[in-house]
Amino acid sequence: MYSLILALGMGQTASDGTAAAGGGMGMTLITFAVIILIFYFLIIRPQRKRDKEAKAMLAAIKKGDKIVTIGGIRGTVAVVKESTVIVKVDDNTRIEFSKNAISAVLNKKEEAAAEKSSKKADKEKIEKVEKPAVEAPKAEEAKAEEPKAESAAEEKAEN
Repeated sequence: MYSLILALGMGQTASDGTAAAGGGMGMTLITFAVIILIFYFLIIRPQRKRDKEAKAMLAAIKKGDKIVTIGGIRGTVAVVKESTVIVKVDDNTRIEFSKNAISAVLNKKEEAAAEKSSKKADKEKIEKVEKPAVEAPKAEEAKAEEPKAESAAEEKAEN
């Protein structure tokens, strides 16, 4: 059944066994090549990118950085050694970790700047949305008052 499908896909008849087998081999190689490409772009390439980012993060660790370990312990880097860091967890508590045990570097300066910019953007969005909603009813009220004023003036003129 499979060879029949391959033969139809290649435009050959099932009676030509050697040609169908050669075509089947070509289709098999193309299929494996496509699978390898899919694995490369969906699995291997993104993993290499994450590894590069992690290595760059670990190389950039310096004294005073706030970090989170893979175990969830948060602290401030007190000493940076070649393959380890000493993390100050509390006033008198220092723990030595392997650099590979650090999952993230948290810098308060960057976080504060990001929060301020996001708050400003949110305020601007709110103001932009609210201004037209506030101005539109005023314009409608003014239009509604004009006919009333005109009708009142006409009534006075008639009297």
